[in-house]
Formats: sequence, C-alpha cells, structure tokens
Amino acid sequence: MIPLTYANPQESGIIKKIGGNPEVKRHLENLGFVVGAEIRVVNSVGGNLIVSVKEVRVALSKELAQKVMI
Repeated sequence: MIPLTYANPQESGIIKKIGGNPEVKRHLENLGFVVGAEIRVVNSVGGNLIVSVKEVRVALSKELAQKVMI
C-alpha cells in the first residue's frame, strides 16, 4: 500500500484506504474517492495530481493525495 502521490502518471490502482480526519474523509468520499474504487493518475504537476476516478477527472493537492492509499 502506497500513497497516491507515489504513483506514476498513467498508473492505475484500487483505493485501499482513505486517511485523515472525518472532515477530510467525507470530502474525498464526496469526490468519489471510496475504498475499492479504481483510480488512475492522469498527470502530476509539482506534486499536485490530476486523477481519474469513477469516469471523472479530479485535481488533488499533494496534501490530499497523500491521504489516499493504493
């Protein structure tokens, strides 16, 4: 299990765990980041990520991406 920030562009994975406080977890769940969902890193710019989850592209800050474990 590794943080999403360590995934390479175009790499896919399955979300294994969401970390952070309850507010952060709820925010990520509202964006579609739930355990068991497939996720693909589209691009990485300065540590911030653009990812595809549930057929939607989402931009994540480095801090939020570190809370998503694949």
